[in-house]
Amino acid sequence: MEYVAVLLPSLVVGLLFWFAMKSIFNADKAERQAEAEAQAEADARSAAGTRSAQAAEQAVKQDKPRPGAVSDSQQGNLQAFPPADTSGPSAESDK
Repeated sequence: MEYVAVLLPSLVVGLLFWFAMKSIFNADKAERQAEAEAQAEADARSAAGTRSAQAAEQAVKQDKPRPGAVSDSQQGNLQAFPPADTSGPSAESDK
């Protein structure tokens, strides 16, 4: 019985350490799996974006308009700001 009393604290601490390490490794494994899934999803989105960009390039090469694209004739009408008046200050502002 003397040996059990001496070894029992070490066995308990060893078991606690084992359970702690097991939970750490399981958490790490779950995190790596979640990260791999997120990376695969991001790669899939990136590949889909690349495919649509490639399709747009091919449409430009073939002179096919893309849906929602602005033609050259319409592009001239799109102005963010009206043209600047470069004639100088107006006569009204001199008064």
